[in-house]
Amino acid sequence: MFSTKAGATKLLIGVVVGLIVFKVVVGLLTHSISILAQAADSLLDLFAGIITFSAIRFAAKPADAEHQYGHGKAEDIAGVGQATLIFIAGGLIIYSAMDRIITKHYAVEQPEAGIAVMAVSVVASIFLSRHLSKVARRTGSVALEANARNIATDVYSTSAVLVGLAILRFTELNIIDPILAIAVAVYILKVALDTIRKPISGLLDEKLPPSQEAVIEDSLRKHSRAVSGYHALRTRRAGSQSYIDLHLVIAGDISLEQAHQICDEVEIEIQGALREASVIIHVEPCDYECEQCAATCSKRRTT
Repeated sequence: MFSTKAGATKLLIGVVVGLIVFKVVVGLLTHSISILAQAADSLLDLFAGIITFSAIRFAAKPADAEHQYGHGKAEDIAGVGQATLIFIAGGLIIYSAMDRIITKHYAVEQPEAGIAVMAVSVVASIFLSRHLSKVARRTGSVALEANARNIATDVYSTSAVLVGLAILRFTELNIIDPILAIAVAVYILKVALDTIRKPISGLLDEKLPPSQEAVIEDSLRKHSRAVSGYHALRTRRAGSQSYIDLHLVIAGDISLEQAHQICDEVEIEIQGALREASVIIHVEPCDYECEQCAATCSKRRTT
């Protein structure tokens, strides 16, 4: 039920809503800015989850007359939106914490309640981030990956708040609370930078990573007896979809029908290794530079 993109997003929204309620109630009860900062972060997780859910549904739509390359970049746009929300959250938390330090309004009441809700949040965030990462890897979803990274940061920031509240409970150093909130915010800003890089690369049509381009080159080498070479290899990504186009040089004695069959085989091999890949191959005849060609061809020059 929760193993698909949509299912994982629904799980994300459900868990985050529960954490928001707990954190807001306990934050207001204890007057802790660090817990309220965590609640604000979870609220942004909720917005990010809703954005992701919408983006995944839109990105899954097939290509149409107006969007002939599909709607995959909706996931990249969602990833940028999530990172922007994280930036805003970090800034607001720093502002609120600094205001409390300046006004010396940082007394915390009933820290035990805060410790309990932070412990629950840590456990929930660990399991949720691992599940989202697993689904993101299997489906290639950029938006889910951004959410998984975002939730993973909650584990560290929430743990820091948990330790800080424990120290506060036994030492009564209330200034620890806003200081922790600032530390959490700084970490949130770092995560925002890490989160935005991949979707930005998708929007700018950055080429596929070397490991994926190596898959394409390996497939072409398997057909070296019929393929003289290739050039003009271009790759890009849009969300979880990959786009590849290249020029394939075919040996001189290969018929059009055989060339078409070779192209089909190459496309199937690439699509089997790279999910949701669209492959376009332009076939070219060889130039009879036989000394540079490894293909088996009856027209090879012997002179």
